Amino acid sequence: MPTTEITTTSERPDLYQQAKDALRDVWPAFVLHDPFSKTYRRRATTCFPRFDVLLVRDGEVVANAAGVALRWDGDVDTLPAGYDGALEQAVTEHEASVAPDTLCIMVATVLPGHAGRGLAGAALTALRERAAEAGLRRVIAPVRPALKARYPLTSMEDFAGWTRDDGLHLDPWIRTHQRLGARVLAPAPRSMVVPGTVAQWEQWAAMAFPQTGRYVVPDALDPVEIDRERDQGLYAETNLWMRHQ
Repeated sequence: MPTTEITTTSERPDLYQQAKDALRDVWPAFVLHDPFSKTYRRRATTCFPRFDVLLVRDGEVVANAAGVALRWDGDVDTLPAGYDGALEQAVTEHEASVAPDTLCIMVATVLPGHAGRGLAGAALTALRERAAEAGLRRVIAPVRPALKARYPLTSMEDFAGWTRDDGLHLDPWIRTHQRLGARVLAPAPRSMVVPGTVAQWEQWAAMAFPQTGRYVVPDALDPVEIDRERDQGLYAETNLWMRHQ
């Protein structure tokens, strides 16, 4: 059995580009064009290097989990505005020297060919352990349930209640969090907002948008709004807030 090294990009800066290139291929193209992520992601890596966890086997990055630290009072009503909101809040607070008390898990990915080996859970656990070591009292995550892409016309409120006979959720990524003790808090509407021109969206989605309207796009959790007259495409993704013990 190959051994798994748990490290961070700050401890292994030589792996940063490999991790970036490899893990980028896991995500739908449009996700990579979220302007908030472009503005704040690299700053977040600089602000929170200890929360950028890599799992490495034989010199290859096979999984990643990254988070940011922010201040949150534990009230569902005061949760950040999803992925974009948490990223902006964490970086802004850090640069203003606001003491954080909460880890927000922003992303966790496993490279193709390595799924089903418990790496996602191991990466999340390693990230939570670092949060505890840093004295952070809470752990939350704007979870992006991959199965939701099969039901883009279903509200996240309804999707959140879809469970199996064993009480766990239908979505495997939500189940991964649940098995680590997390519970669902609330939907995170407009968690990630991706604007673009019609041509850009046709490239990202690899499909045509012949007229103005709402379109179901592969791997998108919600429909994309296309306005050909204004040459605009807009995607506002709803995620699901979960809280870990």
